[in-house]
Amino acid sequence: MPAGSKIVSVKAREVFSDRGHPGIETTVVTQDGSIGVAVVTAGVSVGKHEVQFAYDGGTRWKGRGVRKAVRNVEEIIAPAVIGMDASNQRAVDEVIIKLDGTPMKTNLGGNATASVSAATLKAGAASLGIPLYQHIGGVNACIMPVPGVITVVGSTRYGGGSRSGGKPSYSIMCYGFDCFSDAAYAAWEASSEFSRLLQAKIGAGQHTSYGASNVPAGLVKHDRELWDLMVEAIANTGYEGRMGIQVDVAAGTYWEPEKQRFVGLFSAEDKTRDDLIELYKKAVAEYPFVIIEDPLDEDDYEGHAIVTKELGIEIVGDDLFTTNPARVQQGIDAGAANTVLLKVNQIGTISEAFDMVQLAYRNGYGVMPCSSRGEGADIADYTVGLGCGHLREGALGPTGNRFLQIEEELGSRAVFLGRKGLKP
Repeated sequence: MPAGSKIVSVKAREVFSDRGHPGIETTVVTQDGSIGVAVVTAGVSVGKHEVQFAYDGGTRWKGRGVRKAVRNVEEIIAPAVIGMDASNQRAVDEVIIKLDGTPMKTNLGGNATASVSAATLKAGAASLGIPLYQHIGGVNACIMPVPGVITVVGSTRYGGGSRSGGKPSYSIMCYGFDCFSDAAYAAWEASSEFSRLLQAKIGAGQHTSYGASNVPAGLVKHDRELWDLMVEAIANTGYEGRMGIQVDVAAGTYWEPEKQRFVGLFSAEDKTRDDLIELYKKAVAEYPFVIIEDPLDEDDYEGHAIVTKELGIEIVGDDLFTTNPARVQQGIDAGAANTVLLKVNQIGTISEAFDMVQLAYRNGYGVMPCSSRGEGADIADYTVGLGCGHLREGALGPTGNRFLQIEEELGSRAVFLGRKGLKP
């Protein structure tokens, strides 16, 4: 082990997040003074197959405090990994996994394990004196992703989706460009025009970060009206054929077992699985949809296989797969989806998440990273390091800035795949 990369300190604390409840921040320090800091939060919509987080319970933070996770890091994980080589990620993760001893991280909490794992990854890169994306992917890490820009969030339009965390959310994917920086600027143009159209034609409007708008109930009768505005925004900015629509449906959060229907999804009418499949067929035929995420219930592998075969575009499993190799293998066997969403904090350690990525690649699946579990701008390094080709959003804000920095560092070595960065 290089002496300088030996872990000498592991500290954790409870921090604020943008999720309405706290996250856990862990700092790993190596002997040469290198530092890795990682934050883990829960998502706004959480699949039931994700690893379990450690929460405090009680009344503080409505039960979502993470002081228990902090104690698990400092009292259980830290003593076991101090003295290990931060640049040997798999060895550190194997110790963490063995310490917890459960597939769902129920003993220590996936938030505790993931925060130490991710902080170790960053400390290891810093100790080696290389960028995080190079630590992940080696000297050949050079693929810049197709980015997206979010346009609409919100689940209250038609009276359903109380568990959805603001889904469906829509983004415009920007693929028809020569480099990331050009795609990111075009994303800003299209997003700005969409916001203008939304206000002018619908009067919507609770504006959120980076162009996303929450469309309240009563302003539209069907999400098709929003699709029309996205198409118009793309056309008005001159990017027809160079941009497409992505939607994260989170359909399972609209499923009501007592009715055996999806309630309030895309419009007020209740829908069966077959109804949704027919809706998706029409949407793909009439609009430039390029990605549909979680189009059906999170346990419906058969339905996802049908959608994947019928639509011929990228179908992403998030709640379906939860970055879990076993669930991804089940999807592969069934032909369900053709892309996995990567949220490293859904599975509990970096090594397990990256194992899932390699499983996906070996079987011809795409990988679409997402920063909704607290990864922040680090998702840019994960995306480039793993050669993913695209990610959810990421065109603007701190993540976009990190991509611009990476593109500048790579110089002529940077490769922008364009439409080839998307499946199928």
